[in-house]
Amino acid sequence: MYTNEFEYYAPTTPAEAYELVSRLGKEAKILAGGTDLIVLMKDKIVSPPYLIDIKNIEEFSGIKYEPGKGMEIGATTKIADIQYSEIVNEKYPVLAYAASQLGGPQVRSMSTIGGNSCNASPSAETPPPLVALGATVVLGSAKGEREMPLEDFIIGVRSIDLREGEILTKFKIPEPSPKSVSFFANAGARDAMEIDCVNMAVNLELEDDKQTVKFVKLVQGSVYIKPLVSRAVPDLLIGKKLTDELIEEAAEKARSEAKPISDVRASEWYRYEMVAVLTRQLLKKAFAAAREV
Repeated sequence: MYTNEFEYYAPTTPAEAYELVSRLGKEAKILAGGTDLIVLMKDKIVSPPYLIDIKNIEEFSGIKYEPGKGMEIGATTKIADIQYSEIVNEKYPVLAYAASQLGGPQVRSMSTIGGNSCNASPSAETPPPLVALGATVVLGSAKGEREMPLEDFIIGVRSIDLREGEILTKFKIPEPSPKSVSFFANAGARDAMEIDCVNMAVNLELEDDKQTVKFVKLVQGSVYIKPLVSRAVPDLLIGKKLTDELIEEAAEKARSEAKPISDVRASEWYRYEMVAVLTRQLLKKAFAAAREV
């Protein structure tokens, strides 16, 4: 199958890219890794007359960490680079692990972290851990930059808060608390090369007594139109000593918040059940790890 005919642009500076997106407007599509966009074009789901390839813009790529301030990851950084980055594995292992769960090696070597969010698929692997870590996105244009939480940037299925003339340029992740731990889990029909039917990330911190929950953020994926940040779980757990009984209650709270659908990958009922299972598993794992920090 072939794509539609299109004009191809390959800017090498942010200024060039901003000029192109401003001039070509909504008729243009941004190309970074292309693992989603090219498939959509081959399937005739989208037929853009213009492609703007931003992968050669140095300012939009790379991983930078500054102690005490956190990390910046360029939007065109490859998923494989995040998976194998020493500093990501050291400071944000939940993100490195989630990256390892995306597709197969060939896909991870082409796909980008920016594309994984801009594609706005509910089952995407990297948005839940990024949201759990408190990540923000930076959106650049010829007029300047604006920044917002990732959970606000993703509006719904293939829908993002990207204004005309803007490009997602990077992610900012705050310095993690030295006492916090984060984990990611996913479920699918098989162990590899599978689109998640449910995924989840949790970020947990305990008080000095190693029993009482000081902070928790739980984010569900593939059970709503966007990453679903739990309100009920923090309301239930923060300020309380974590017990098996409380974890069971939290699993039920998380399940009650989910709004899954039935599709070819899983039924609505199965997704509801897996939300409870993953919540229970992640909270137990995070609690055990946080007690050792």
